[in-house]
Amino acid sequence: MSDLAKIKAAARKAGFARRALAHANDPGTGAGLLSGLLAGHRGVALSGYMPIRTEIDPVPAMAEAAAYGPVGIPVIMGAGKPLKFAHWEPDMPLVAGPFGARIPENPTFFEPEILIVPLVAFDAQGGRLGYSGGFYDRTLERLRAARATLAVGFAYAGQEADRLPLEVTDQTLDFLVTENEVMDLRGGST
Repeated sequence: MSDLAKIKAAARKAGFARRALAHANDPGTGAGLLSGLLAGHRGVALSGYMPIRTEIDPVPAMAEAAAYGPVGIPVIMGAGKPLKFAHWEPDMPLVAGPFGARIPENPTFFEPEILIVPLVAFDAQGGRLGYSGGFYDRTLERLRAARATLAVGFAYAGQEADRLPLEVTDQTLDFLVTENEVMDLRGGST
């Protein structure tokens, strides 16, 4: 394991611990702030995620957005591959997918322009650490090469790190939404 991989593994471990603590004290206000940000993009195709473990829950904001335009959830297609996004609607039947995330039983795919991105840790510079599979990095790189694509990190404020160890392949976030605030990482708070 390289030195950078060791540093990232330690940062990820610390992020998981901070997230678990924040999840235990979740006031349930994050989805409302996320909805507020998404309201400025009504009708734009977006993807959220079905929360696993101690991830903050975007589903209420996704359900609201679904009334205005297409909403999807990620589907892992295999190791080393970018994600695909399956159309999602509130209360639709879901089945267990890879890593325990729920996905539609019979997915139909589309490409979103906004991705609500789960994470383990983030920093004020737009850096993000995920689970180390690189799925969102590969996906954002591919989508951003085709057109403007916003990456909206959704996390607890307690998941923030001073500065994350990043590689050139790590894709940065455009916005970060916590239970306390919406941050425009492209140049200031909103």
